[in-house]
Amino acid sequence: MTPETKLPELSVRLGTPPRAFGIYVHVPFCATRCGYCDFNTYTPTELDGRDAPVRWLNALRTEIALAAAHLGAVPQVQTVFIGGGTPSLLGAAALAAVLDAVRDHFPLAPDAEVTTEANPESTAPEFFARLRAAGFTRVSLGMQSSAPHVLATLDRVHSAGRAVAAAREARTEGFEHVSIDLIYGTPGETDDDLLRSVDAALGSGIDHLSAYALIVEPGTALARRVRRGELPGPDDDVLAGRYELLDRRLADADMTWYEVSNWARPGGQCRHNLGYWNGGQWWGAGPGAHGYVGSIRWWNIKHPNAYADVLAGGALPVAGFERLDPQTSHIEEVMLGLRLRAGLPAALLSGVERDRAGRAIEDGLLLRDGQRVVLTDRGRLLADAVVRDLLGA
Repeated sequence: MTPETKLPELSVRLGTPPRAFGIYVHVPFCATRCGYCDFNTYTPTELDGRDAPVRWLNALRTEIALAAAHLGAVPQVQTVFIGGGTPSLLGAAALAAVLDAVRDHFPLAPDAEVTTEANPESTAPEFFARLRAAGFTRVSLGMQSSAPHVLATLDRVHSAGRAVAAAREARTEGFEHVSIDLIYGTPGETDDDLLRSVDAALGSGIDHLSAYALIVEPGTALARRVRRGELPGPDDDVLAGRYELLDRRLADADMTWYEVSNWARPGGQCRHNLGYWNGGQWWGAGPGAHGYVGSIRWWNIKHPNAYADVLAGGALPVAGFERLDPQTSHIEEVMLGLRLRAGLPAALLSGVERDRAGRAIEDGLLLRDGQRVVLTDRGRLLADAVVRDLLGA
């Protein structure tokens, strides 16, 4: 589809029980490109002019205003999540301006969760203090590892201890909810490297941790190094062992998994991401952002300059959209819901799918918990395969 794609009329259907509505904002800027990353991000040398962040912010304000007008009946926003890229590169004042732009056009719930991602190197106590004063309630820090050689392989630019220091600073400046991201399975990482990273994160006072197996994405610098034989690719057995290690260490620290790759203390779950996994709706703003309202899913133009050009002409920057039919919606509900600790209502499954679930229960991959089907510990290691088998994909 062309940049002139017109988004259909949208109606936020909250339903019973009500579906959450959130706003995701994509910040497409990074100081450098990490070797494993295939996100829609751009370094300063890849964009013309030093005013790219200013132009992006002006365009974003326009998109949010157009979003409210397009929706007609503007829903109350339960969660706001600013991701990237590296949102913290913008500075606290610009991030506060993003939140103000949302408030100008959408009502925020009194208990709205407002999150920004941050690179530890572009934060400081004053940064966190200003964010907290602006109304942010949660911060997510990219740590990936505490081992210097692992960070070097991933092309991360922060020092090994900076993420822990940043998490402590955020807590000191009033953030009750602080999350750290880890990556496990990087070439050269050992079991001890991972456990030291987990222990360092736990020692910083966080109430949430996300941990993802390294994926070698096509087209990345890491993929080229693996293809040339400079680095080995991830080993599935090693990844499974690392997952079990970190899960046991987190459980010992009273941090419980609530989604296959996410652990939290009571009350620390990321409500914005739970909205995705539980079938909520959201407006995705910014270059390359995806949104989902009613039965319509759409995605924005990726390049920041092209994104801003379309908005300057008074149009939404939609690159394409699709209308989800009932079968596609069902597949996604199963795929996302089964990854949650709460699992899925068995009644949601078709007769054939319930038969397949029965076989997965016999194989020790699923269990029945009342009227729900839930992944076992072994099933979590094979979650994607369990879902494929359940759907007959």
